[in-house]
Amino acid sequence: MSDDQPHLADRRHGMICIRRLLAFGLPLLIGLAIYGWSWWFLREDPGETEVAHSRAAFPLASFAHAQESDKEKRYVVPELDGGVAWLNTAGPIRLSDLRGKIVILDFWTLCCINCIHVLPDLARLEKKYPNQVVVIGVHSAKFDNEKNSESIRKAILRYEINHPVVNDADMKIWRAYRVNSWPTIHVIDPEGKGVGYASGEGLYEPLDNVISKLITLHRGKKTLNEQPLRFDLARFKERGDSPLFFPGKILADAASQRLFIADSTHHRIVITDLNGKKIASAGSGLAGKTDGSFDKASFNDPQGMALDGDTLYVADRKNDLIRALDLKTQKVKTIAGTGEQGQDRERGGPALTTGLNSPWDLLLHGRTLFIAMAGHHQIWTLDLDKGILAPYAGNGREDIKDGSLDAASFAQPSGLASDGTRLFVADSEVSAVRSLPLSGRGEVASLVGEGLFEFGDVDGTGPKVRLQHALGVAFHAGKLYVADTYNSKIKIIDPADRSCVTFLGGKEKGWLTNGPLNEPGGLSFAGEKLYVADTNNHRIRVVDLATKAVSTLDLQGVTAPKVAQEASAPVFPNPTKVTLPVATVPRTGELALEVELTLSAGFKLNPEAQMTYVVETLPGAKTAWSETRKLDTPKTAFRVAVPADKINDANGLMLSLVYYECGQGSQALCRVKSRIWEIPLKFDAGAAAGVIHLSGSDVAKGGPVP
Repeated sequence: MSDDQPHLADRRHGMICIRRLLAFGLPLLIGLAIYGWSWWFLREDPGETEVAHSRAAFPLASFAHAQESDKEKRYVVPELDGGVAWLNTAGPIRLSDLRGKIVILDFWTLCCINCIHVLPDLARLEKKYPNQVVVIGVHSAKFDNEKNSESIRKAILRYEINHPVVNDADMKIWRAYRVNSWPTIHVIDPEGKGVGYASGEGLYEPLDNVISKLITLHRGKKTLNEQPLRFDLARFKERGDSPLFFPGKILADAASQRLFIADSTHHRIVITDLNGKKIASAGSGLAGKTDGSFDKASFNDPQGMALDGDTLYVADRKNDLIRALDLKTQKVKTIAGTGEQGQDRERGGPALTTGLNSPWDLLLHGRTLFIAMAGHHQIWTLDLDKGILAPYAGNGREDIKDGSLDAASFAQPSGLASDGTRLFVADSEVSAVRSLPLSGRGEVASLVGEGLFEFGDVDGTGPKVRLQHALGVAFHAGKLYVADTYNSKIKIIDPADRSCVTFLGGKEKGWLTNGPLNEPGGLSFAGEKLYVADTNNHRIRVVDLATKAVSTLDLQGVTAPKVAQEASAPVFPNPTKVTLPVATVPRTGELALEVELTLSAGFKLNPEAQMTYVVETLPGAKTAWSETRKLDTPKTAFRVAVPADKINDANGLMLSLVYYECGQGSQALCRVKSRIWEIPLKFDAGAAAGVIHLSGSDVAKGGPVP
């Protein structure tokens, strides 16, 4: 914080009691009122929906702490009818297809920071309970752009979601379940009955508790299906092997002729010159929060950046950290945040012991680093000399409200820019651009933007202007250039008269997939060139301001990261295992294993998913041998060649195979199949050519293999 700002801390201290009352007491009262209203609303209504035919839907905590006699307090849930498309799976799914599984319905929308915060918790649960739990995302859009299935598909890839999602564009499923806020979770037991619901984030522990109790209950009732399922995920088709993968922000520096790219879903920072020639890359490509050398360090969805000489500051969004990159020594160091999501909107403190909450963009002014704290709906500062974090503007309530720095409200601020005197904020959830002083004295004012549900694509002046979830902003020559993200446009706002005009992009040149831009997230200037993070197109666009000519930056030497593979061997869950009769084979040449699989009726192999198998010697071989192989294009019949000289002192071979047979239509589930063949061998120089046939249809079911 700059030297002329100490009065701000005093003013905050004087209001702390009142603000804590508002922050904690008032939400508690409101929460109780909403809970009571929700219970009443769901309690009885035999008309429009089946949610509460006879019993109330009730909070997850109620189930988690229920006595055994209360566990029949369940409610009928509607089918998942009314979606316009199913994504991250082969086709529509019905709840009846999932009998025997614990189903978590996640009602979300891709813009919502609280929804984004829930996704890692769901991923943890999916990993912990892979054979018991199925998550279904119900995407009920807030913004018009979010109703587009392609936009949702991109978000699935960007957020690395590994479960099916239904596009509830018309909110029919939302209404059937009587949801009234994002995110909302419903839990459905293996018998297809609802057992509880909850809204908001921070639900991992209650969900984990509920799931654990349901597993115990339904194992006892023998109603739990623990056979693994797999879905036809979007990442099977779009693997992120392009040089960039959803670049979120960009920073151009004319003085050093460098360009810094937040290659967000590759979890790294790419550094090039202004012509795209690679200088360096920081981050291994694996999501993580490791400090150290550029090649060993890790990030998790890095976003906004700020440059101070040869130090680059990075908002490491999903890690809730601020990182500092030493561009000379090529080392990464954490300078702020604990690595856990912060909850305290009122107090700052020492940088490394104070939690951050989805820092999305940075701006450096003197020795003060301004932070767009999207998760707190606030602007924070980091005093780089003192190592102190502090809230700077915003009361933490998600809204659009002008006024004093303390009293103003923001809604997921995601982009920052400055003219040297004022800070400009892309306030995404209210589709607004806000202005506030850098000095700590003065008030927050809205240049454009009217409310949480006031959005669109309208040029004009002041209150007439409509943007749609703008994520980025840059200042140049007296004007603000705005990444109007969900309109896939760049717009220009004059701060003096609050006028707004479209500069680039729009439906006339192709909506989403064919236009010049697809949900741009970041902007930065170097001279008279505007660099644009064209997020959903995985590229950087360069705009010549004089001619408005648009080109794609030619990245030279930049390739997708070579992500280290997990060291653990492939897993073969719930295998079918058979031991063949002893086969006599020659000691030289090549042994051929002919594999032939018979799939279940109505099922097929997913052509986009690799088929993995391991061929190895049986235990007891003098010289153990093993190879892991993959078929990029799965086949029901294929040959495995084994050099005889690799195994001629072994007593046999074992082939372990995992594959996925997927249904179509309402059977959009993919069943995980594992088969293991043990093949005892006898070697004889006079034996005929070694060909062994392995059938995948007539084998006996075996137990789990260690």
